[in-house]
Amino acid sequence: MSLYRIGHGEDIHRLVEGRPLILAGVQVPSPLGLDGHSDADVVFHAVSDALLGALALGDIGQHFPPNDPTCEGIDSSLILTHCYNLVKEKGYRLGNLDVGLLAEAPRLSPYAEAMRENLARLLETDKGNVGLQLMTNEGLDAVGEKKAIRATATLLLERTSL
Repeated sequence: MSLYRIGHGEDIHRLVEGRPLILAGVQVPSPLGLDGHSDADVVFHAVSDALLGALALGDIGQHFPPNDPTCEGIDSSLILTHCYNLVKEKGYRLGNLDVGLLAEAPRLSPYAEAMRENLARLLETDKGNVGLQLMTNEGLDAVGEKKAIRATATLLLERTSL
């Protein structure tokens, strides 16, 4: 395998009443939360898929099937940790990560540093290696209409051993 591997992941979940809004492990006060089989943390899901994709290890649906009752309500930090452990087993570590988080509401900037800290801790890296862009969709599509939140993740893995 090569010295460097690049991964990209995306996730989107519908906003619904009666669920907490959890983004990168941070519970954000909101009347709406994300619907999903797990806690529906789109940030952790996008990063998990990027980790798996970088090493051609499938996607999180293969590792945590949505029809598996043992995954229902699972904390997505466990999904991310599992995926990063697979990366480490293959002899890689995170070089850097860039996350785009797209939401019209609520305002997320007060929670950005806590999100970066959670990502850095779980991925065993310095917070300086974790970028986070908070964006809106300018009123376009389900995100712009405040019906969903989407996250994208691009990352670089570096080989730790030859």
